[in-house]
Amino acid sequence: MAWTLLFLAGLFEVVWAYLMKQSAGFTRLWPTLATFAAMFVSFGLLSVAMKTLPLGTAYTVWTGIGAVGAFIVGVVVLGEQLSVMRVTAAVLIVAGLVLMKLSGDGR
Repeated sequence: MAWTLLFLAGLFEVVWAYLMKQSAGFTRLWPTLATFAAMFVSFGLLSVAMKTLPLGTAYTVWTGIGAVGAFIVGVVVLGEQLSVMRVTAAVLIVAGLVLMKLSGDGR
């Protein structure tokens, strides 16, 4: 259950990162409010997952999901640059997440 909550927390991190971009530096009301709501959900789910998962594992996976997810949203939704170097970086992040999960540190 903790891994499911952690995955959802990571997805909400992607949501709030995207909404923060849409808020234009917190100058647009609705995207700003939605950003803070998604942050609240993301942090809340992360905190529940951390009850049973080690700090290093949970935080690394949460930020990794957020980083790779935000990269994908940036490319697919916002039309950001896609290059071999950026894809390689994302693949390395995913590899790190898999290794963290397989390390036996996560329950």
